[in-house]
Amino acid sequence: MLLPEPHALAVILLTVVTLFLFTRDRIPLETTGLAVLVFLIVGFYLFPYGDIRPSDFFSSFGHEALITICALLIVSKGLETTGALQPLASIMSSSWQSKPTLALLITLALGAVASAFLNNTPIVVMLLPILVAVCLRTGTAPSSVLMPMGMATLIGGMATTIGTSTNLLIAGVVADQGLPQFGMFDFLLPVIIAGIPGLLFLWLVAPKLLPDRKPPMSDTSPRVFKALLYVPEGSFAEGKTLTEVRAKTENRIKIERIQRGENLFLARLPSVKLQAGDRLYVRDTAERLKEFEKLLGAALYNVSDTETETPISDDVPLATEGQQLAEVVITRGSPLHHRTLGTSQFGVRYNLTPLALHRIRPGKDVVGDLDSTRLRAGDVLLVQGSSAAIVELRAGGTMLVLDGTTDLPHTDRANVALGIMLAVVGLAATGLLPISVAAIAGVAAMLSSGCLRWRDAGEAINIPVVMIIVASLALGHALLATGAAGYIAQLFVLATKGLPVAVILSGLMLLMAVMTNVVSNNAAAVIGTPISISIAQQIGAPIEPFILAVIFGANMSFATPIGYQTNLLIMSAGGYKFTDFLRVGIPLTLIMWAIFSAIMPILYDL
Repeated sequence: MLLPEPHALAVILLTVVTLFLFTRDRIPLETTGLAVLVFLIVGFYLFPYGDIRPSDFFSSFGHEALITICALLIVSKGLETTGALQPLASIMSSSWQSKPTLALLITLALGAVASAFLNNTPIVVMLLPILVAVCLRTGTAPSSVLMPMGMATLIGGMATTIGTSTNLLIAGVVADQGLPQFGMFDFLLPVIIAGIPGLLFLWLVAPKLLPDRKPPMSDTSPRVFKALLYVPEGSFAEGKTLTEVRAKTENRIKIERIQRGENLFLARLPSVKLQAGDRLYVRDTAERLKEFEKLLGAALYNVSDTETETPISDDVPLATEGQQLAEVVITRGSPLHHRTLGTSQFGVRYNLTPLALHRIRPGKDVVGDLDSTRLRAGDVLLVQGSSAAIVELRAGGTMLVLDGTTDLPHTDRANVALGIMLAVVGLAATGLLPISVAAIAGVAAMLSSGCLRWRDAGEAINIPVVMIIVASLALGHALLATGAAGYIAQLFVLATKGLPVAVILSGLMLLMAVMTNVVSNNAAAVIGTPISISIAQQIGAPIEPFILAVIFGANMSFATPIGYQTNLLIMSAGGYKFTDFLRVGIPLTLIMWAIFSAIMPILYDL
């Protein structure tokens, strides 16, 4: 078998490098996406090939599938913002009070059905605090419930063309090739056949495979207190410079401001000498504050937001009024990914105090001074601050925030938002409008009805996701146009020579399932689609089942916490380890792969 011509060989090499870079946690996904796009544009400008023009790769930014995905993300944001999902949460919460086992089945089923039409991230974010709360009330380990719920939403996302961005992307690539377009429910039947056993596994078996795990940061009481140290006459601090006071505490004390008299605040210069009557406003743990009180001979006082001072005693503990904890999950593409808290000015920008860090990789958690610690995807940062600050961080949409004390919003526009979403789905499902047209119309309806503001719409669009999709579409186009996809397909056909078509189909699906757990599922799907088309053409088999093999395989992000962003949320909330995903994810993948492998040849007469 001859080697492909140089352009195809270069694109194959770029594809391999791209898939490798997508597995590297140190490199942001959007950086890899941009690098791929630049390489293709510059490469084909300097070394022209056939009818390919560098401008062809810019068209990925205007691809119908990308526009549709962004529009649906915005429409889903409208449901989240208005609290239109609150009735679903209420049904699930009430059912857990009487029959927990049946309630788990209902939760899995409703989560799967909802995810067939909505982005599963807001569904998981909504359900996590509800399920954690009911588990605590019923004495159930949250770790036995949360992972099955998250994986049920992944199963549901397979069922329709709008269930996941992966499905929409593949449908878009198929349309680009001039092949018959998928309707919204064209592959619902095989998903139902394979999904029901999958959900039953998650209901009956998965909880028994999962050990009881304590969430890594399960303490719900505030750990840092705002207080003041009053400098009395004759104390160690009287007459000492700020440098000497800090040295007495081994430079651990963090003084936010110094007040002298009623209205005078001093600059925190190292040479400033403290006087009797000065007030040092500090923030730290209760143990440290009491230690500083003894070391400096000062008097510890509570101070509220109204500046009311109360001496600390056995009867009057340190105040925690208005403070609460939240967990921030670091994801690839997050503003904190591969940055330190110091360089990102996290505390100043978000008015939150970082308390501790739980690392995704084995080893001791980092506590204390976190400013110089470089954060990685999967790390969980415990923060403390006012409820308003946590709500603002969560509403920003750039970070995944798990906060069990914040209720979903509910407004008088919730029913309007739900009606708009149902109209989008109905118009697309009946074929009255293409999905892209219905989704854009839905965005316009959300904005004009007041269900969304333009700022909300902007926050719903995720830059890393956009760049991954654009780069994947561009790479897929290069694979097809240079003949690289056909060459890779020839290698696959050669390796499976003599095997039945059904076995080749099953092998392709398993390959995609493995790939999607270590690289971006969108990248795996868009690159795999043109190759699957070429495989089907070379062996003379129907194209549709091979495309579905890519769809189903690329959606099986069950086996690793990095397989999908909601897996990271689940990992944090349930206190899971990496191996817990393998315990449940591998059997679930094998179950669904085996069933798909058995029914696809029957459904498509292979």
